[in-house]
Amino acid sequence: MNVLVFADSFNGSIAKSAFEATAYGANIAANNVSQAAVVTYGKVSDQDLNEIAAYGISQILKCTSVDHLDPQQLARLAQAAANEIGADLVVFSHDYSGKSIAPIAAAKMKAGLVSGAIDYPDTSNGFSVKKAVFSGKAFAQVKINSDKKVISLMPNSVAKTKGEGAASVKEFSPDLGAASVTVKEFKAKGGEGINLPEAELVVSAGRGLKGPENWGMIEELARELGAATACSRPVADIGWRPHHEHVGQTGIAIRPDLYIAVGISGAIQHLAGVNGSKVIV
Repeated sequence: MNVLVFADSFNGSIAKSAFEATAYGANIAANNVSQAAVVTYGKVSDQDLNEIAAYGISQILKCTSVDHLDPQQLARLAQAAANEIGADLVVFSHDYSGKSIAPIAAAKMKAGLVSGAIDYPDTSNGFSVKKAVFSGKAFAQVKINSDKKVISLMPNSVAKTKGEGAASVKEFSPDLGAASVTVKEFKAKGGEGINLPEAELVVSAGRGLKGPENWGMIEELARELGAATACSRPVADIGWRPHHEHVGQTGIAIRPDLYIAVGISGAIQHLAGVNGSKVIV
């Protein structure tokens, strides 16, 4: 079973979640005595290419003809790359771009799709993958019966274990058709710091802080820990914190190693977005 990993990138840097997806795909390939390859796009730095090569893959397909998020074009890129290496399985990260691209790629490849996988496939009786359901309150084993398979991996679900060997880098320029999206401008979503969905440590706070003037202690703790900051929905709704920091069922779902909640009641809607955390304080 040859495996292709789609490595998302932005501004020349491969996304952190893509390294985890690469480790995941390389592990599956190794257990099936097959090859794993990566396809990436844009003007990715040599440093990132060298780093991702260390995760036990044999080849990197580098496409520079597209450099922004156009789901249709990138789905065609994934399909073309899968055909190029004869991949039976394509792995995406279950992040913003992966959620957009994986279903389109699966439809084009006539492949079964498991979105938001949290563990390695079980091949003891066919091919099934574990995922969380009902806002994380239960788990399902989803079986894929098709010859071609697509998985999107929930970030921070498996260890990023580096492999052995060196990957060759190949320029890859398939016909991706006309762009369906025109990007006129990129704007930062506000503030600097660690990207919340990729953060391994998160410090979050809610209405228990009584007011935005008390947020300094949260930011100071986050700086000391090297963590990202987050908040509950009521705090974002009343304007104490920006909406891009809202974690929960209607906000961002995160899976850090450590989640510290300060002054948050713990309503089920909030827990739905954070209960994948390895440790909650």
